Amino acid sequence: MQLGIFSFNTEYTMPADELARECEARGFESLWLPEHTHIPANRESQYPGGGELPEEYVHMSDPFIGLAAAAAVTKTLKLGTGISLVVEHDPIVQAKQVASLDRISNGRFLFGVGAGWNKEEMANHGTPPRKRWKVLTERLEAMKVLWTEHEATYHGEFVNFDRIWSYPKPLTKPHPPILLGSLNSPTGRQRAVDLCDGWIPVETAIADMPASIADLHDRARAAGRAPGSLPISFFCVHAASMERLERYRSLGAVRTVVRAPTAGREEILPFLDRYADIARKLA
Repeated sequence: MQLGIFSFNTEYTMPADELARECEARGFESLWLPEHTHIPANRESQYPGGGELPEEYVHMSDPFIGLAAAAAVTKTLKLGTGISLVVEHDPIVQAKQVASLDRISNGRFLFGVGAGWNKEEMANHGTPPRKRWKVLTERLEAMKVLWTEHEATYHGEFVNFDRIWSYPKPLTKPHPPILLGSLNSPTGRQRAVDLCDGWIPVETAIADMPASIADLHDRARAAGRAPGSLPISFFCVHAASMERLERYRSLGAVRTVVRAPTAGREEILPFLDRYADIARKLA
């Protein structure tokens, strides 16, 4: 199992290009940046982590620009969105962003996607909260057509276009790996099987994971897919103890992503040094 690093990528943390260089120098597998286009000042949606929304949610930068900067100064580090809120993007524009980033990074991009939890935020983008998964499904399907066909057409409830040309195509064929971030639920696992190339389960009780992973594999086989076609990535949003990391490895995870401090170099660099040592033990 490999270790990746997650950063909230704010204006008061290490810039994404500097952080990427430090991650690659220490042998980390990947760097992941999250996305919220904005946070509505008035909202009823409750923060899933409980309590007040952490301040860094208001300050995160655009992940695609950050990852493009990271791609320019690294050679081996994989670069992921953790996660991109597809329901807040025009799919024609996002298909071009993803393909461009995949080419700039020489095929190192990992497209983590999700529908999000902040209903007011997605509504500001014109997405009906109750239909966000339908919107996500159509937009992913449309992007796959744009990435793989010279002359693309797609018709759905929320996405419609006739005979368009969209280039560049991704360097990675047929497209960069799509990893679904979702609740650890039967519906979430089925969506991963139907739409994606990997699963990022929202962190839950670790005791529930063996049965959930077995169910994921059963669903993959029922769809004619090999279980190995849906690798699992864990995001450790709380304390990433060695015990927890070893447990994730025992569950067959291909990677675990640990959260860097939302701070400057004086805190982030010692954090990276500590987890670089742990990464060598887990590899």
